[in-house]
Amino acid sequence: MSHREILQAMSGLLLAMFVAMLSSTIVTNALPRIVEQLHGSQTGYTWVAASTLLSMTASTPIWGKLADLFSKKLLMQLALGVYVGASLVAGLSSSMGMLIGSRAVQGIGVGGILAMVQIVMASMVSPRERGRYSGYIGATFALATVLGPLVGGVIVDSSIGWRGCFYVGAPIAVVAFLVLQSTLHLPVVKREAHIDYLGASFIVAGVCSLLIWVTLAGQQFAWLSWQTFAMVAGGVVLLGIAAYVEAKIAREPIIPLHLFRDRTVSLATVSSVFIGFAMMGATYYTSEYFQDSRGLSPTKAGLMSIFMVGGLSVSSLVVGRMISRTGRWRRWLVSGAVLVVVGLGLLGTIDGATGKLWIGLFMIVLGMGLGATNQNLVLAVQNNAARETVGAATAVVSFFRSMGGAIGVSALGAVLNSQVESKVADGVPALLAAGAVSPRQVKDLSSGVPDVASLPDGLRELFESAFGQATGHLFLIAAPFALVALVCIVFIKERVLRTSLKDLSDEEIAPEVAVELEVGGLEERVQA
Repeated sequence: MSHREILQAMSGLLLAMFVAMLSSTIVTNALPRIVEQLHGSQTGYTWVAASTLLSMTASTPIWGKLADLFSKKLLMQLALGVYVGASLVAGLSSSMGMLIGSRAVQGIGVGGILAMVQIVMASMVSPRERGRYSGYIGATFALATVLGPLVGGVIVDSSIGWRGCFYVGAPIAVVAFLVLQSTLHLPVVKREAHIDYLGASFIVAGVCSLLIWVTLAGQQFAWLSWQTFAMVAGGVVLLGIAAYVEAKIAREPIIPLHLFRDRTVSLATVSSVFIGFAMMGATYYTSEYFQDSRGLSPTKAGLMSIFMVGGLSVSSLVVGRMISRTGRWRRWLVSGAVLVVVGLGLLGTIDGATGKLWIGLFMIVLGMGLGATNQNLVLAVQNNAARETVGAATAVVSFFRSMGGAIGVSALGAVLNSQVESKVADGVPALLAAGAVSPRQVKDLSSGVPDVASLPDGLRELFESAFGQATGHLFLIAAPFALVALVCIVFIKERVLRTSLKDLSDEEIAPEVAVELEVGGLEERVQA
């Protein structure tokens, strides 16, 4: 494809990418108001995001496998259709259960969009040039992340209300659908398809079991209890069965285990898990921090996100162009991971009184690190993958990054909930003794997440302090996980980015991948 043809097709891809990211970021500033009006709890707050991440995680490898079998354009348009339908239902939600359920379906569409953007890119552009175009993806990611909180805050503060946050992305998704129809033209390789439904079912069940345990433990039951044993043991057994199915039974596994024999794929996958944990788990609660600890409106809380996204945007564009120019990516991955660790460590020092300028500077550091690592982990894996397994390899990295994010949101949400409840419980007796609050006001707190701004002064200050300290602890917890990702990235072996997919040779391809190419009748083409 010519540069012009690539840009035309990318216009639809970037619109789809934009709307997928917008669905997550636009809701962050609206969540405190949503949970309050739907009479939800802090656990419900967590599951509005966790449900989306979970379904996105579970569906990503399925989309990746389907991309190796069917029309990529059709799959992208199907994902957009699922997203639009679920968004409309979410906007009509009358309860937390309905909202969480529709968000889970929305996650299936988002998983397809994010996976297909990377896979279609790999089908159009050589690995060497992909760094340049990945910069556009990173910039789109940043733009959606900037506009999402801002637009969401403005909508929530307007007469439209929080329901408008779910409707605003639908028209953009429809435009992306139409643009892709006219600009994206990729060859479809038709062959007999064997979808691994059994393996996918066990993967979803195992991940769900562990995430539900992380979310409920310490709240609905003790960490050391029979419920913990049942959920953890059940999750491990289900994932073990899934691994057996993928290795021994499935004709075309959702997650081809032979990919992990490649050192780059294995280390990049582990890194993705921990980067996802640190990124989603820690940053998801920053909007709640700015609103419930610092008393900012949703709009002003959205403005604070500009610091992180500004760093992410500049970093992704600059690093993408440097990688395309030199073909070298490892130094950028390592330096990006270092900045992620440093940024999380700095944000771990914040509390309810930290200066906003300092918080903004810390967020810039974290954003720059994320911009240099997110897209380039996928790029490193794609550079090592054969043409016929690019879809599966891309989906594997995206799957584990999403899984890390889902675990991070669930686990750190449980920590936040526990710490806020503990700090408030410790401070309430002193307020009661001083007559600053009444027993009735304290009793009302048990009904769900309160509107902190409307609480009496004593309770409001107590909640603001509790949220501030607990949020800082979340970043401290996330920092060691990012450090593990850094260690893995350091040991990834760099291979200069190929300038064409034809550069693959038998010596460059892992033996098990070469066998797949031979079986697929592609050996002669690769040698040529």
